[in-house]
Amino acid sequence: MKTIDLISELRLITLQNINFAQSLYDLSNEELNFRSDIKSWSILECLEHLNIYGNFYLPEIESTIRKATISPENEFRPGFLGDYFAKSMQPKAKLNKMKTFKKTDPIGSKLDRNVIDNFILQQNKLLELLAASNKVNLNKLKTGVSISKWIRIKLGDTFRFVIYHNQRHIFQAERVLTSQNNLKQKVEV
Repeated sequence: MKTIDLISELRLITLQNINFAQSLYDLSNEELNFRSDIKSWSILECLEHLNIYGNFYLPEIESTIRKATISPENEFRPGFLGDYFAKSMQPKAKLNKMKTFKKTDPIGSKLDRNVIDNFILQQNKLLELLAASNKVNLNKLKTGVSISKWIRIKLGDTFRFVIYHNQRHIFQAERVLTSQNNLKQKVEV
């Protein structure tokens, strides 16, 4: 795929995620912390999970871009492992459930609107990093991954993984909101 097309796609997804997060300011704290059952996440828990990942990946990506000396290529070719990670995060019509690592599971946390602020800040930083990535080689540069310090994947795959993961949990937060609205409608009837 063309590198410019990849960056454009990832930028669009990130802008959509920001728009959704901004719409959450209209909700009450009760709505933001609503859970459809005890094992599911609230809207804020979905965003906090992404913030936890952002705390690892954004500095990792920024550091990699800052140290870059290799010129960009017009084509991006996903790596085997990075492509697997990225595709596993892509939202599907019927989302496959995934077990979350304990250190990234915010369930039961006391969360407030600061989670939204932090998420939007991180997404804006991601947009800056995507813009900066136009000047570096997404094929040759590699970043670490959060699950193991021994695994490194292409920078382009890291962007794909992080942004598809964000999109996946934004869709999850949207489902929480829909479920909440459906419940309200039943109560009103």
